[in-house]
Amino acid sequence: MILDVMNLKKCLTNVFLLTLAMLTTASGGFVGVNIGTDVSDLPAASNVVAILKAHQITHVRLYDADTHLLQALSNTSIEVIVGVTNEEVLRIGESPSAAAAWINKNVLAYVPSTNITAIAVGSEVLSTIPNVAPVLVPAMNSLHKALVAANLNFRVKVSTPHSMDIIPKPFPPSTATFNSSWNSTMVQLLQFLKNTNSSFMLNAYPYYGYTKGDGIFPIEYALFKPLPSVKQIVDPNTLFHYNSMFDAMVDAAYYSIDALDFSDIPVVVTETGWPSSGGSNEPDATVGNAETYNNNLIRRVLNDSGPPSQVNMPISAYIYELFNEDKRNGPISEKNWGIFYSNGSAIYPLSLSTSGQINGTSASVFCVAKDGADSDKLQAGLNYACGQGGANCAAIQQGQPCYLPNNVKSHASFAFNDYYQKTHSTGGTCDFDGTATITTRDPSYGSCIYTGSSNSSGGGMSLAPTALGPSSPSEASSNMQMCSLQYLISVVGAFLALVML
Repeated sequence: MILDVMNLKKCLTNVFLLTLAMLTTASGGFVGVNIGTDVSDLPAASNVVAILKAHQITHVRLYDADTHLLQALSNTSIEVIVGVTNEEVLRIGESPSAAAAWINKNVLAYVPSTNITAIAVGSEVLSTIPNVAPVLVPAMNSLHKALVAANLNFRVKVSTPHSMDIIPKPFPPSTATFNSSWNSTMVQLLQFLKNTNSSFMLNAYPYYGYTKGDGIFPIEYALFKPLPSVKQIVDPNTLFHYNSMFDAMVDAAYYSIDALDFSDIPVVVTETGWPSSGGSNEPDATVGNAETYNNNLIRRVLNDSGPPSQVNMPISAYIYELFNEDKRNGPISEKNWGIFYSNGSAIYPLSLSTSGQINGTSASVFCVAKDGADSDKLQAGLNYACGQGGANCAAIQQGQPCYLPNNVKSHASFAFNDYYQKTHSTGGTCDFDGTATITTRDPSYGSCIYTGSSNSSGGGMSLAPTALGPSSPSEASSNMQMCSLQYLISVVGAFLALVML
């Protein structure tokens, strides 16, 4: 009898773990956000987390193990990737004791209240600090062993983000391979990922693929926009159609992994995005393109499918990045990848819904200031709208919801729209000496609600679904999820009952 109970316990334990794995696999892709900190007016950690919670962001990646952020993230259930900086990789790779100390200080000190689920060892190590490559996998191994010693290896996974530069010729994807000079390191790394059930981390930027591509691919391909039949991008070897450069980049990684005889290693995109501003030699870094790319990225990820060669492997992606890092070196675009101002207001409308439709594209019409409009003309239009025009400009006064960002374009947009909403039915126009334009996208953000908006709850920005992914629009899928949940509950109940025997 005792033996039968023990066998039943063992059986149900295996079923329980298998069920968890099945539900995890079926959970689909998610959208997360990177948090860089090279920001002049970086908000306090508690305010950063408040922004994440307000917009239902459930996955974040840190580039280090910032104490203040890790403490602020406690008891939020937000899944966190912590980073080993490039400067730390060499020491950890050469010293297992240093790896154990790093885990004690930066993981054990925070879990389980802070939901750390992965460690990113360095950032694009092979591309940026190739001299450290020989100790990269040893560093990952040492960190993993420290997690095993702490019984955290099933909860916290170890990987390292790679640049697309390690794949010299990513198109066509079917012939893509890693740079052969890294084959020895890559084989060790992929074996580690396979052994530890970890993901291959890839930083995939169609922005750079397009701007450095000498016009080979149309910008629509980089922005997830539909292509006419005569411009379809097709892999000549597999005849797979690629609707976006993003999918082709992810598939190039899968084919490169396969070329080294590895499989079933999921690819997670740890960085992707589009800059909202650039210099005179960066014409494609615009608010419009950034808005288009990231909204379409969200829609793409939430359809829960993989790239053409791995359609059953949903893609998860982390948008680069939460704030504009104005202290970064390099071209103007390098400082303008953020999706939020540091006060928490959105730089451009960005949202998702379970149906995959982008919010703010209804029949509502808004009047806003044009990009690049003359500031003196904007000021004159603002003065008119708030004065003789009769617009209600209370919301753009200091301390009010629409005061920030405190610039003439933002204030003019609010005033122009309020004036237009009140007067267009009696002949009022959206012109203001050529500085205004009509848009169907709701410009509301945070608690700043534009007149005419159907969004009464704020900016409506939700960058990621809950941990189990977005709800399916189909009743069949919903029923399937409910059945899976009920099954899990029943297994857990039976398992716990047996544990008490």
